[in-house]
Amino acid sequence: MKTGLVGEAGGIEQNGQGILVAHESSWVNENRNPSLSRDQIERSLLLAYGAEKMVWSAGLSGMDITDYHIDSLVRFTGPMRMLANLPEYPKEDDPFFTAARATIDLLRENGLEVEILPEPHLPRVESHDFVAAYVNYYVCNGAVVAPQFGDERTDRLAVDTLQRHFPEREIITLNVDPLGELGGGIHCATQQMPAS
Repeated sequence: MKTGLVGEAGGIEQNGQGILVAHESSWVNENRNPSLSRDQIERSLLLAYGAEKMVWSAGLSGMDITDYHIDSLVRFTGPMRMLANLPEYPKEDDPFFTAARATIDLLRENGLEVEILPEPHLPRVESHDFVAAYVNYYVCNGAVVAPQFGDERTDRLAVDTLQRHFPEREIITLNVDPLGELGGGIHCATQQMPAS
């Protein structure tokens, strides 16, 4: 369905049962949808996805190329269950950490269960723009393809956590550092539609 909206699939997350989650910064933004209000954008998104409820969080504008796509922070793993990643040792005054905490708090206030998975403490790549998000995974028939970042402890924890959330699927991890260096991840580069 054509909505006339400009946005990327990584900018919205859905549970397939009527709930959408997004950061306003990725949609209500002059670089994508000039002159459209949040209400207009919400109506179009709800109609396009056949959803009933939209949960907006502020997000963070102008700090990365995506204006903080939701799929690098939090993903649905069940109808009312989500998995998020946060740094265990956030840098003081990190705007992404502050925005992430606000999003997670808002999701919980809306009745969603959010489990926190730590981001890698020692990834192979260290740069300001590098995206080290375990939740930026791809769900396909029979498997979940997830990133690994070279931090043995958090990579193992990510596999174990994903296996708990997706017990019927094999968890496959890949080194996707080149995607992270471009500011994205597996889910950013693919959009799944599993048959079961």
